[in-house]
Amino acid sequence: MERRVRVRFAPSPTGPLHIGGVRTALYNYLFARKNDGDFLLRIEDTDQNRFVPGAEEYIIETFKWLGLKIDEGVTVGGPHAPYRQSERQHIYRQYAEQLVADDKAYYAFDTTEELDAMREKLEASKLPAKYDAASRMSMKNSLTLSEDEVKERLAGNQPYVIRIKLPRKEEVRFHDVIRGWVVVQTSQMDDKVLFKSDGMPTYHLANIVDDYLMKITHVIRGEEWLPSAPLHVLLYKYLGWEDVMPQFAHLPLLLKPEGNGKLSKRDGDKLGFPVFPLEWKDPSTGEISSGYRESGYLPEAVINMLSFLGWHPKDNRELFGLNELFEEFTLERVSKNGAKFDLNKALWFNHQYLQMQSNEDIAQYLIPLLSHNKIEAETNYLIKVIGLMKSKVNFANEIPEKGKYFFIAPNSYDQSVVQKKWKDFVPVFIEAYLNKLKNLTEFKNEELEETFKSLCSEMNLNAGHLMQPLRVAVSGELGGPPIFELLEVLGKDEVIDRLQKAVKNIPVCT
Repeated sequence: MERRVRVRFAPSPTGPLHIGGVRTALYNYLFARKNDGDFLLRIEDTDQNRFVPGAEEYIIETFKWLGLKIDEGVTVGGPHAPYRQSERQHIYRQYAEQLVADDKAYYAFDTTEELDAMREKLEASKLPAKYDAASRMSMKNSLTLSEDEVKERLAGNQPYVIRIKLPRKEEVRFHDVIRGWVVVQTSQMDDKVLFKSDGMPTYHLANIVDDYLMKITHVIRGEEWLPSAPLHVLLYKYLGWEDVMPQFAHLPLLLKPEGNGKLSKRDGDKLGFPVFPLEWKDPSTGEISSGYRESGYLPEAVINMLSFLGWHPKDNRELFGLNELFEEFTLERVSKNGAKFDLNKALWFNHQYLQMQSNEDIAQYLIPLLSHNKIEAETNYLIKVIGLMKSKVNFANEIPEKGKYFFIAPNSYDQSVVQKKWKDFVPVFIEAYLNKLKNLTEFKNEELEETFKSLCSEMNLNAGHLMQPLRVAVSGELGGPPIFELLEVLGKDEVIDRLQKAVKNIPVCT
């Protein structure tokens, strides 16, 4: 009987969620939706020393912003609760003890100093410094100590860990959906700790037990976990769960823009783009790291961008809504090669989705931003401004700055135009144009343009010599939306005031 598809995203609350982690969550989510399955959110907080306050809430807020709906897990509950590993502590010990009883694991009582001495000795002999089938026989553990001494140490609450007992030479094989067959020799591995002296499991044991109990069918995670996969395969085998072991799919790394190494926060700081989905304030240092949301990225654009960092559709199409990605996504079209982050492509995606947004929705987003900057604008006026400006920006929050002349009359004028184009005939023409504008009953861009061209012909002037001065007189800047559409949105009274001010204040070039 075919099992229902169940996947999980299982981050550790050790700080802000890296954008590469968001991509992992997205691929899990898309796979679940594609296959009518379940998407779980599990918090793996077994390492209490690295716990950072606020990190779990940050993860949940990221999901809300991106519109990724959790079917089961923290915040929503489910039949396999609890979904924080720290609240499941009582579950893991029995499985660690079962492995010991089955001679698949053992107690190790070594101190930190004894472990350091062992590693130094191996390194001095130019051997791999690891706790394995060879080195464990010279250490203090239940394989080298007598049964009575082991019982005595356990009864005396002497600190210990439980390590997996790997065979000296055995081939571990498993099939990765993305990478094909993976083969590793146990001689290349070490006896990892499964259960720590503080009574908490390590990631290796906890995630295997939880995946089994939560009936996870596919483990889709980053490439950095590929070296751990052979150990996890053995744990499934040793615990007797081999027949329900999930399929593995290890995603490619998210690389720096130049392609040499994993994308880091430092890369974002240096090149000016976020590596976190939301802004993050470090609770210990107060340092603030930028986020995609606060930088003005739309969630739809971030999802589309991330989906293409390691995956490709069957054709050349680039724009996909979340529901469309459900239909298109397959793990078979995920690359095994690292995916280079491309800032220009990220900006392009946001620009595309900004054009799809209604002017009314963008206006609602901008009103508080304008108010914060002490700029008041009527909603209908703002909607018209957005209609002219959104094609010229990548982010909605750029409109108030790049189109500031819509809200504030210019106090200075582009000198490259003033010094070359503001000749003696310009103020004469503008004065005449002003008189024409005052008599217009319809202040529409068509009438404004027709009036301008007619006056140029009447005064025997080249329209091309007057367009830039007219724009600078009204906006103070050389660039912007079509000039007559700009005039229409500003309105008759405002345009007349600005032109009168320009004629008075701009000196004629000689």
